[in-house]
Amino acid sequence: MALFVIGDLHLATSVPKPMDIFGGNWDNHAEKICSAWKSLVSDEDTVVVCGDSSWGINLNEALSDFKLIDSLPGKKLLLKGNHDYWWTTVSKMNTFLAENNIASIEFLHNNCFAHGDIAICGSRGWFNRQSDNATDDAKMQLREAQRIMQSASLAKKQYPDKQLMLFLHYPPYYNGEECIPVMDAVIACGASDCWFGHIHSTGIPLANTGEYKGVQLHLVSCDAINFTPMLVK
Repeated sequence: MALFVIGDLHLATSVPKPMDIFGGNWDNHAEKICSAWKSLVSDEDTVVVCGDSSWGINLNEALSDFKLIDSLPGKKLLLKGNHDYWWTTVSKMNTFLAENNIASIEFLHNNCFAHGDIAICGSRGWFNRQSDNATDDAKMQLREAQRIMQSASLAKKQYPDKQLMLFLHYPPYYNGEECIPVMDAVIACGASDCWFGHIHSTGIPLANTGEYKGVQLHLVSCDAINFTPMLVK
């Protein structure tokens, strides 16, 4: 019973969305993911997907991608990425999956899960950038920091004897710069490891990984890990 993680599946089985803008290694990327997944993951395992699962802009457009994910071995925990435009309330998403007989997918959002001796918590996070509206960026950074702490607090209450691991979409620390509210929450929540995606192509070498302020940081976007789910434990 193993725990795996992978980010940024960027599936597009029902919409035209080529990924080769990020490089030729993205050619037939869905097939690469499925082949590697099936070779590693069993039905007793769990896979955390760190955001950007489907290019569908609503649940109906994303349905064929959900069905593909559901067809793969293991339980899947999906969290929100910046391109998951189909994302709505967890209640609506759960109802939609149930109506379509999709049973192996759950959503990591304002909650937590357990797998073996690991407590799984997470949120989307937010990037350390300043857009045209810096006030909105600051609000989102604080909101995501609060969601991280909420998820971790639930995990500590429900699974006090388990090792806490944190899963995000955005990196909390990238190219030598922290998203300060999010990184503060990563440290404060007590997670031993933080796994994140979002970064592709030429950005991959700029991602800060390894030990940082007592937390092990791991980049798991698809092209950073050769489209192969990474073993957590």
